[in-house]
Amino acid sequence: MHSQGIVHRDIKPENIMLSVTGELKIIDFGLSKQQVGGQKLKTIAGTPYYMAPEMLDGNVPYDSKVDIWSLGVLLYVFMCGYLPFQGENRNDVFHKI
Repeated sequence: MHSQGIVHRDIKPENIMLSVTGELKIIDFGLSKQQVGGQKLKTIAGTPYYMAPEMLDGNVPYDSKVDIWSLGVLLYVFMCGYLPFQGENRNDVFHKI
């Protein structure tokens, strides 16, 4: 995906499937965006709990590394059973991220 210049921007448990051969598959590319010529992206997109800090900033252009952040959050959820950043409201969660 990244080698093709595609940034998924919404990696979360609901967008991971397991094939009959045991391979993990990323699905739902509805929020994905292709980086043309290595351009940075600016639009905030995705599920808040899995968003990278640079995406939440809104003023910082980002690239495919935001998907790596989301994969780290996903791994944390799979290992611990709960999200790493929690709060009473969305702004509290964003501040912690």
